[in-house]
Amino acid sequence: MAKPEDELAFEPLNYKLLLLGLAVVVVGFILMAGGGTGDPAVFDADALFSARRITVAPIVCLAGYGLVIYAIMRKPRAEA
Repeated sequence: MAKPEDELAFEPLNYKLLLLGLAVVVVGFILMAGGGTGDPAVFDADALFSARRITVAPIVCLAGYGLVIYAIMRKPRAEA
């Protein structure tokens, strides 16, 4: 039987969910990126304030953060 200090804090599923959540957050930030122009005198409001950057990306980030929180809070299965 393993000593308590030798055991991991989470089950392998918790770590997989945590990594998946972090990947979803990164995808959300990638969706949020861009919209700038090379010329500082030009302002393209349609590129900067697109639905992808204003609506979709924050929802994806929040879903990723929710998944990370779930992965941290998930209790391990009781051993029989």
